[in-house]
Amino acid sequence: MNTTPTISQMIRDHFPDLAILKDRRNDVLFTGRALPAFVKDYIIRKFSDEQGRVDDEAVRNYLDQRMPDAATLRTRLLLEGTVKLTTRFIVKSDLAEGKVAFAIPDAEINRRAYISQTVLKTHAADLKDGEVWGAVTLEYMPPKGREDAYIVMTEFQSFKPYKPSIDFLCEARNNFTLEQWVDVLIAAMEYNPDSFESLEQKMEFISRLLPFVEPRVHLIEFGPKGSGKTYIYSNLSKYVWALGGGKTSRARLFHNFKTGQHGAIMFYDAVAIDEISTFSMSEPDELESIMKGFLEEGSVKLEKINLRSDCGLVLMGNIKLSENREPLSQEYFMVLPKVFRSSALMDRFSGFIEGWKLPRLTSSSILQGWTLNSEYFSTVLHMMRTESVYGQIFDDIVSCQEGADLRDNKAVKRLATAYCKLLFPNMRCAVSELDPQEQENFKALYLKYCLEPAVRRRGIIRQQLYLMDKEFTPDMPEYSIYLAPELPDPIDDFGGDDGEPIDTEAPDLDLGGDDAPIDTETPDLEVGDEGDYVPETPKPELPEGVDDDKFFGAIKS
Repeated sequence: MNTTPTISQMIRDHFPDLAILKDRRNDVLFTGRALPAFVKDYIIRKFSDEQGRVDDEAVRNYLDQRMPDAATLRTRLLLEGTVKLTTRFIVKSDLAEGKVAFAIPDAEINRRAYISQTVLKTHAADLKDGEVWGAVTLEYMPPKGREDAYIVMTEFQSFKPYKPSIDFLCEARNNFTLEQWVDVLIAAMEYNPDSFESLEQKMEFISRLLPFVEPRVHLIEFGPKGSGKTYIYSNLSKYVWALGGGKTSRARLFHNFKTGQHGAIMFYDAVAIDEISTFSMSEPDELESIMKGFLEEGSVKLEKINLRSDCGLVLMGNIKLSENREPLSQEYFMVLPKVFRSSALMDRFSGFIEGWKLPRLTSSSILQGWTLNSEYFSTVLHMMRTESVYGQIFDDIVSCQEGADLRDNKAVKRLATAYCKLLFPNMRCAVSELDPQEQENFKALYLKYCLEPAVRRRGIIRQQLYLMDKEFTPDMPEYSIYLAPELPDPIDDFGGDDGEPIDTEAPDLDLGGDDAPIDTETPDLEVGDEGDYVPETPKPELPEGVDDDKFFGAIKS
């Protein structure tokens, strides 16, 4: 009889106050309501017992009272005068009228709605321009004489039902092996860890979380339809925003000069642009100039103002695959619209996710069982962005060949640091504080699960740049890990005392040459030219004696 606890059971045991039971039968309760996962999780947990059993009637009553449809809300405002809601709303400073307005698009309230001065003074930090979730009280003010009716927000409570602690997360991490912790992350993303074929697939999948935990991580992900690209960015976190394809504007992304309001880049940890092949800008020439500064330094320089943002940008798109689920064309960036097809611009992206390596989602891919509730999980990821110790780990143990490209170094550091935050959040101390053997064990783990994936993802960007522009080289700099020479038996896989460089090559592609010219003809946005694709070489195993299942149980936050 197998007595090994499941990931579902372990999550429930080690996060007793933060776990929620995912049951597809509960989805019917939210039929017709486009609510993100973090809101649905809050409601389900609010009305469920310790066994995860949900009071269906209580949920329905809550939704009817606190989240009515647009017509019902307007009727209640007219008849009752005061209504309490849990809702998403948009804060808009109105300098012309000297007021702070708000809009509730889902309730069709778009004008003559204002936040009271008392609420503003009490909750100034939470009521900045942009999208906000919260519990509010609205009061209808009927027309008087020539003055039109309007609505006032008289009470507000930010949607922060939990007080997440990174220390608690670190302590809980000690109870899981590395592979178990990867399964925890996948379950928190609302997917079934058992639906993945390998740890490599799982690592590809959780790479979507990199911009959630590290500032200014800019990613590109291409893959087939039905691999869950959109869901993660549009449902998991209120700190991340997904923009559909089609035409958009500088005002929507960066700043609106007419209203004085900032765009999405200024309010979110990450912005994902979906269906990137259909993306266009109303000011395409202006976009490239703005994007270069934003992607390079987080600086947005406009004609009248300069802004700064640590937001990450993610470009997502579909790509045509062969019967073997490999890209038909080696030139991945040909999927991009013309406005993004600039080597100088694409060089500023950190890494690439190979979405074709992920399984197509089916009914068995959706999680059934206990997991971390989305509001807690997404908030902890948001908090991790300002934790600096993980970046210091990179500086302390990683070296790069002299003369390496600065953008390569920045990208590799950000990606490796993000992986460290996701996989080893309990490593909140300098590596030098560990005993000598633990130091070498951690370095081996960091090499395999943080540094190598980081170099590989940036390496794909570099290969694609070479295909676009021969001024670039396809090869990445060599990276190595510092080892302790005083140890009697150094770990051979790290190259001995000298820190021999690791193999950091991205998948081999036919990059052309004198005898094999690159086909520069622009294909259809979704269908590339046929070409051979050489799969990646297998990653090396951990050195003998390094036990990633046991090592981290000894490290405390």
